[in-house]
Amino acid sequence: MISASASHSVLQHSAARAVIVATVIFAVAQSLLLLGITTPDKFYFDEVHYVPAARQMLAPATREPMLNPMHPPLAKQIIALSIEAFGDGPLGWRYPATLFGALALVGVYLSALALFASQSRAIAAVLLAFFNQMLFVQARIAMLDIFALAFSLLAIAAFIHGFRRQRPQRFFALAGLACGLSIACKWSGLFVLATCIAITAVIGLMQSWRTRFADGNAEDWYRPDLWPDLRLHHLVVCFAVIPAIAYLATFIPLYGPSPSDIIEAQRRIFADNTTTAIAGHTYQSSWPSWPFLVRPVWFLFDKVGDDRIAAVVSLGNPLVLWPALIAIAVALRDWIVARKADAFLVLAFYAGPYLAWALLPRSLSFIYYYLPSATTASLALVYALTREGAPRWLLWAFVAVGCAGFVAMLPITAAFIGTSMATFNRLMLFQNWI
Repeated sequence: MISASASHSVLQHSAARAVIVATVIFAVAQSLLLLGITTPDKFYFDEVHYVPAARQMLAPATREPMLNPMHPPLAKQIIALSIEAFGDGPLGWRYPATLFGALALVGVYLSALALFASQSRAIAAVLLAFFNQMLFVQARIAMLDIFALAFSLLAIAAFIHGFRRQRPQRFFALAGLACGLSIACKWSGLFVLATCIAITAVIGLMQSWRTRFADGNAEDWYRPDLWPDLRLHHLVVCFAVIPAIAYLATFIPLYGPSPSDIIEAQRRIFADNTTTAIAGHTYQSSWPSWPFLVRPVWFLFDKVGDDRIAAVVSLGNPLVLWPALIAIAVALRDWIVARKADAFLVLAFYAGPYLAWALLPRSLSFIYYYLPSATTASLALVYALTREGAPRWLLWAFVAVGCAGFVAMLPITAAFIGTSMATFNRLMLFQNWI
């Protein structure tokens, strides 16, 4: 029998190891993301909206009209701090994205560690998330999505850690805090918060009905004895009060403690995110098409020589994201047939941030809105590739395939590399990708 002191020592060692690995992941990821970050040396794609808004926040007095009022301020505030620290140039604009891209990968690592309790599987999930191409692109441009993603993934990690415990209140509170900060970057962070609320509500409702599985076991996604001390007021604090405080606090530097101004800011954000009266866009696409990578968004396409182009496409790595759909189907089967908790959590945090887009009346949407689900798809892939009976080499063989796809796409993913028109044409497998 292991003594209580020995068990505590093992837990401390595991936690210390996780911190070291997370630190290494962060440092390596940010170093890679910083390569060629100042190319191009001009705004590209939606940087034209967010960088001027960040500059405005640095002004001694906020001018009217306020730029980019359709999104909350936190990500733009972070970009503003970077401009102040590194100057008003490409490095200042984009450095925070690399920082939060690396933080997002730490979130993937912590989520996978909570799910699988395996360092090797968690590291494989990080590599697949990096190789999915979407995260890499968003982590090198001054847009809002990578900031919201990083906080969302940290929220998912905290929630999964809490889900495994008898007393999850502390972890659920951390998840609520991270969700509030994600929403303060972009309202799509609400989808992860809604997923957390839905999971706890369904489990609480089933417990109130005294639901039991006839052959219940410890691996079930639902158990009647789950979280015996968790009460409604705990959930209200964790998933309503804490996120609201974190979110609203980010508006105070802009508006001061003025409830009327802060409420008006919410009205403007709501109006923009629910309107259907938006003009079409060349690269728009509908949510059912995103997992199939039907229509990419070209962030940059510049001719830099006689036969050289600098290009950045937000598409996703087909060698990672197409097989991920099979992995999602496997997880769905295991949840329905075997009631696996891992499968349930993988599905919830893939489907929640994705299917929420089906409920919005907003007509203008793009494939990079799929970024949160494309990233959590790495968890589904690791789950499917390491199920009982799968050979040990299969996961790492797939990681190698994903890496090959990522490297093949680098000429149209990183502007500083550049490519020829011949290579561009070879990579464009379908007419819709152009």
